[in-house]
Amino acid sequence: MPTADPPIPAPNATADDPDLKALPIPRRPWKRFTLGSLALTAGLAAVLAFALRGEAAYSLRSGAPTDVGSLSDLRPSLAQSNTWVRGEAALSVLGAVRYSRPLESDSFRLAPVAGNPALWVEVRVPAGLEGPHFVPPNSFVGRLVPLAKAGLRYSSLANAVAEVGGVTVPNDVWLLVDGEPPASARWALGLVALFAGFSAFSVYGLYRLLRPVS
Repeated sequence: MPTADPPIPAPNATADDPDLKALPIPRRPWKRFTLGSLALTAGLAAVLAFALRGEAAYSLRSGAPTDVGSLSDLRPSLAQSNTWVRGEAALSVLGAVRYSRPLESDSFRLAPVAGNPALWVEVRVPAGLEGPHFVPPNSFVGRLVPLAKAGLRYSSLANAVAEVGGVTVPNDVWLLVDGEPPASARWALGLVALFAGFSAFSVYGLYRLLRPVS
């Protein structure tokens, strides 16, 4: 009379294999380096994404610029921070500096508004027009923001003005970036998404490496 084969125990139902338990713990010399790299990447990416939040928020604005009139009489409030405005003023020569940025052929001039040292204007100078004969405009349309919150591109601008122009920029000074409509700052949205993705991927990698294995 045929007999049934004995049941095969499930892998989880067997006792721990003593031979496997006797094996030494595998060495992972690069594990700490990997964990440190992931943690550093997550932190730096999150910091960069946070630092670009101002440009990203400005790029989402729509509509026409707000007319603020004479910049010499303008005393911006917090409600006007990171807004698109239009104004008129003459720029002061005292403390004005000229500088350039990598990968850009144009240069830039930064100068305080005449009669209003708490407001500075950055003007783009097309390539080939630099020099003493350049006449800055007296009408400006661009981004109005406190210099302290202008973003990474302007983080060291106050120190540069103090070193080159010999003028101390107040901590509460405001900046009007002429010729920068919201649409021109949409590059910040892509960078914020990229850095946020790097940070999320690194955090997920840390979770996968540090989670206990059943």
